[in-house]
Amino acid sequence: QLQACGGGLVQVGDSLRLSCAASGRTFSTLGWFRQAPGKEREFVACITQTGGTTVYADSVKGRFTISRDNAKSTVYLQMSSLNPEDTAVYYCAAGQGSYAATRRYEYDFWGQGTLVTVSS
Repeated sequence: QLQACGGGLVQVGDSLRLSCAASGRTFSTLGWFRQAPGKEREFVACITQTGGTTVYADSVKGRFTISRDNAKSTVYLQMSSLNPEDTAVYYCAAGQGSYAATRRYEYDFWGQGTLVTVSS
């Protein structure tokens, strides 16, 4: 029900936009998580249904922007000033809560992940 795309190999300082199309139902909170090799999956950003509330992890604040187009049932993650620490598989997630969710257990549906590699 969630299909993420847009990952790839980029250089330090580059920008990249991830997309995630949700199908089958209307979701409230949409979020992005990432998992680097050998590390736990971590929260990146989330956005409530109206887009009125967004939350970011400290590590991406000011560099990443989450947005959504409800008409297209799609959530985006615009990433800029990428650095090697951003290298990870990025997952989109959808939850039914009406609040900005930052924890994995608060999400009910997960996309398959898209790999972002930042080369120095």
